[in-house]
Amino acid sequence: MNPHEEDINIIDIAHALSMLCRANGHMTQFFSVGQHSINCAAEAKKRGFSDRIQFACLLHDASEAYISDITRPVKAVLESYREIEKELQKIIYDKFNIKDLSDEEHLKIDICDDVMLSAEFDAMHPHADFETEYKVLSMPDLA
Repeated sequence: MNPHEEDINIIDIAHALSMLCRANGHMTQFFSVGQHSINCAAEAKKRGFSDRIQFACLLHDASEAYISDITRPVKAVLESYREIEKELQKIIYDKFNIKDLSDEEHLKIDICDDVMLSAEFDAMHPHADFETEYKVLSMPDLA
């Protein structure tokens, strides 16, 4: 509950995110948070976003390596969890020299996250029900 930059390890992040299934396992097949993160970075690149935004997209769910993933509807009502996640994510971004993201940069990350979530749900969720106003530009092979 009191993380420091020296506690953060990229190997731990990569390993844990590769083992965590998106949507709390409610997919038609295993699809990792790690693959989602890679797809978000590819989406940022396809949109012409900066290397900084691409890297931030790659790490945008890195806090989940330490505190797990919680589905959006549940996370929305867990204010304490969101505060912990936000602080941990800031420490992770700082560790990898992605300091002081602007509101515009956060919006770009959120756009990539949302379009990938929408594409993932369309391809692998039995009750695809997540929509976003943005369209995916970098369509990975999700099935």
